[in-house]
Amino acid sequence: MAPSPFRHVLPAITTPFTADDAVDHDFLGKHARWQLDQGCSGIIPLGSLGEGATLDEGEKVAILKTLVAAAGDHPVLPGIAALSTRQAVRLAQAAADAGCRGLMVLPAYVHKGGMHEARAHLDAVLRATDLPCMLYNNPPAYGVDFTPPFIADLAAAHANLVAVKESSGDARRVTAVKALVGDRLAVLVGMDDMLCEGVAAGATGWVAGLVNAFPAESVRLFELARDGQHAAARALYRWFLPLLRLDTVPEFVQLIKLVQQEVGQGNERVRLPRLPASGALREQALMVIREALAAMPEAAQ
Repeated sequence: MAPSPFRHVLPAITTPFTADDAVDHDFLGKHARWQLDQGCSGIIPLGSLGEGATLDEGEKVAILKTLVAAAGDHPVLPGIAALSTRQAVRLAQAAADAGCRGLMVLPAYVHKGGMHEARAHLDAVLRATDLPCMLYNNPPAYGVDFTPPFIADLAAAHANLVAVKESSGDARRVTAVKALVGDRLAVLVGMDDMLCEGVAAGATGWVAGLVNAFPAESVRLFELARDGQHAAARALYRWFLPLLRLDTVPEFVQLIKLVQQEVGQGNERVRLPRLPASGALREQALMVIREALAAMPEAAQ
């Protein structure tokens, strides 16, 4: 069996837009290639940070084709979410046809329902292709909590479920999942400001947001934490945390795109109903960004 593509540092890549609200495919490909050249192991498009809920099906498939062409030997691992299970299955199959090498499977948008409905949705998407899949657990964002027993049962039913992105905010979830499934599933950290805690608990990858602006620093931090270089990891983490915390507020998409703009790797355009950060939120974020850039430690350079 081929090694799982869900490992190491995987950018949850943002979706760039032109001034007329079209997807900027030229920049998208360059941005992905830059992150991969800085040491990231693959690309995850169409997630929450990628504004997947605002993209139509044709735009999503076009994005996947652009990224597969840009990524070369690196895997493209799109988020699969939709309003209906039927749409999600169709997107999963289109991703496989486009050359993607794995899927990040989300609950359905909007409808929460009972866990039996969530399970039926996941079963259908996981059966849609034979690609390796990662379950995305993010209760604050999606209103559905995939508990460790639920995850273990789902993994027992689907051999192609190979990983979990854990974004509950509870570091104990990593050990709880591992206690039930052992090495059957990889657990990846899904929140930027829990990287060191998650790796210490046994996580073997990081789906990251600020990596869109700081890929080399993100890779360095993950590898220090993974390799047990605790003092160096703590020093870099201390510098990085004010930036990483921008990933954990409701306006995280606007703020991460603002960081990209400040470091010359994109612009802050978002798609309505989002608007760029403004007022006190923007000023506070700019202060955090500029203080971090001014104080960048040698380990982050």
